[in-house]
Parts: sequence; C-alpha cells; structure tokens
Amino acid sequence: MAAPAWIDKWLAACHDLDELGRSHPMSDAVIDEIDGRMIRVGDKWLADFASCNYLGLDLDREIIDAVPAFLQKWGTHPSWSRLLGSPVLYSQIEERLAALVGAEDTLVLPTITLIHMSVIPVLAGSGTIYVESRAHKTIYEGCQLAGARGATLKRFQFEDADDLERLLKENGPSPRLICIDGVNSMTGNAVDLPAFARLARAYDALLYVDDAHGFGVIGERSDDELSPYGNRGNSIVRYTGDTYANVVLVSGLSKAYSSLAAFLTCSPELKRLLKTAAPPYLYSGPSPIASLATVLVGLDVNEKRGDAIRADLWRKTAAVLKELDRLGVHTPNRSGFPIIEVPLARHEDIDAVGRYLFDNGIYVTLAAYPLVPRSEVGFRVQVTAANTDAEIEQLIDVLGRLINVFDLQPARTSERAA
Repeated sequence: MAAPAWIDKWLAACHDLDELGRSHPMSDAVIDEIDGRMIRVGDKWLADFASCNYLGLDLDREIIDAVPAFLQKWGTHPSWSRLLGSPVLYSQIEERLAALVGAEDTLVLPTITLIHMSVIPVLAGSGTIYVESRAHKTIYEGCQLAGARGATLKRFQFEDADDLERLLKENGPSPRLICIDGVNSMTGNAVDLPAFARLARAYDALLYVDDAHGFGVIGERSDDELSPYGNRGNSIVRYTGDTYANVVLVSGLSKAYSSLAAFLTCSPELKRLLKTAAPPYLYSGPSPIASLATVLVGLDVNEKRGDAIRADLWRKTAAVLKELDRLGVHTPNRSGFPIIEVPLARHEDIDAVGRYLFDNGIYVTLAAYPLVPRSEVGFRVQVTAANTDAEIEQLIDVLGRLINVFDLQPARTSERAA
C-alpha cells in the first residue's frame, strides 16, 4: 500500500537523512551486545564513539553493584506521578544537585525534552522568547508550544550576543526568556555564558541554559584542578564563574550520570509553581528506581573520584584532537571538550565515509542534512572515560587512513596557528 501523501511530504523534506537511515548500518542500528565500550552490531564488533556516557558511569562497578539494594527496598518503578507521591530518593537527589551546582533549589523530572516542553511555556507566558538560531531542536519544540499559547518568538544568531541585544532593545512584552545551549551538541564548544547572562540582567530577562553536554564534564575552576575541565563537573555556570541571578540551568542526568532523569535549577517559589503548572510533574510516569539509584551513587562517585575520571577523559580527547591537528583536518571544537565534529569536504560522501568507519571497526554519530547544514555534514566523535587507550589508538589509526580515501575539510589557518 502506498504511503499517505503527508508522510511522503515529510520524507521528501528529510530525504538525505531518510536514505541514510534506511541504508546505513550506523543509523537506527540494533546493538546486540556490549563489552565495555565495544559494541556488537550483527556479527561486527566496533569501538563505540557515539555514546554520551562521558564519565563511563554506565559501566562503573561501584554503581552497578549498588543498584540491587535500591530495587529490593523500592521495587523496580514507583507508580505515582510526582504530584501524588515521590520516593524520598527524589528529594535527596534535588538537595544534592542544588549543593553541587550551587543553586537555591532544583526540580527533577524524567527528561530534558519534557522540561523544555513544560517549563518554557510556563516561563514565557504571553511574553517574548529569544531563541538562539542553533539551539537544540528540543528547545525549539518547547518554544513553539509556548508560541501556540501566546508567546512571541524571536531568533538571534548563533553565539551572537550583539544580535540578541539588538532584539532586546525592541522591548518585547514581558516576561522575556532567552534560550541557549551551554555546550553545543555538535561543535563541543561552550557558549560565552557571562555575556548572555549580563544581557538577561540588564534587560530584565531570564536566561534559560540547556547544559546537557556540559554538566558532569566541566565545572568550577581552581589552581589545583586536574584538567582544564575544572572541578566537580558542576555545570557551565560554575565553569564560567557566573551566578544563577536571572539564570535557569537545565541539564540531563542521562549523559554524564547515565540515568533516566533531568533537572532544572529554580528558586523555591518557581519550584512551587512548577509543581502545579508543569504537566510532567502532575501526570508523567516517574524515573525508574534504578535511575534514581544510579544518580545518588553516581554523585558519591563524583565526589570521590570524579575529577580523576575527568582528567582521564580530557587526556583521551586531547589525543584525538592532536591527531586531527597533525593531519590538518578541520574540527570546530576549540574547547577540548569530548565532542569532536569532523565535517566532510563533500556532503554527498556521508554514506560512504560512515561505511568506511563501520567497516574499520569505528562507530560514530553521523551528522546528515537536515540535522546540520550541508556545509557541516560529517561525523561526530564522542569520547568517554570508558574508552580504552587501545580504542583511542584504533580511532586515530582509522582517521589517518580515512583521509587517504575521502576529503575532509582542511584546518583553517587560524586553527593551525593555534
């Protein structure tokens, strides 16, 4: 039977991605088995550089061994919405997260997507939302829902505080909400948070920061830090030395902490409001007990050895970036954070490049159009602390051979000079 016309229309708009998804072994793949950070797809074992479990806590023995005791006490899953009843694990997590990131309070909900869809409309009301042009798709979904409820949406250019200020000077109706990413999920670079926070304070706006890829990896700076990522992994706000005045930090616990949960920072007053106005708190099924347990034990691990884990992650990431520099290959990553995008010289090569990497035992995230502009089509390497040195060496070896077969974008003059 032929597909309905509306489905054909959507598939045509996403043709490149649809073709990749249907034909490529690294799209919509079924992972049959794991062994550390090695994965098996069918009969092929690959080094996994697509995982976002940056600290490797998904494989940490101390955390895994602690989960059964929580299950024995609480069962596998609380059946209440949070409005009806929350296991005390929630309040313990919220208190510890608030202390870690240095905020007044936090609220835990199941996912960042649910936070965006429920909290952005509440914060924006019938006011004005200023959203960065390359903010994460899930932020846009929340902004569009807010727009349907009466908010006015305005876009400003990527990482361009001057363009944002131009729009703020137009004096859009209040409340005013500015939505940005903390660490960009493609470039791996951190936004100039203080510049945007200053504008939020100057123009009586609230800065809403999605720090999904920063929290757990980067944190407060000190003279005795073990790596340039800073200490404690307590968010881009602490990494940049800023405060929570006019700032709401949103982050997931599904990446660095390998758990199905997310949180936002808030004042006690805002927390009280969200408990009555945010649908995920009122109606959604909660996080499984195992996820709540892994957050709590993960926070213990972070206190005891998190900085050493981050130092190891920085070392491994630096080795990959150093090799790309030696090869004269461009990556927009100028931060040294463990997200390394490698754009292709010709976007049409994405399928063949992905197959080459797969055939040579490397599993990455493919970035096809329209997920990224055609000029940025390529692949994304995500390094984790659980990747072994042997896997890093394998990746470096394959990248060195890849450039003899395909054209990658050459390093910019400024990159080589740096």
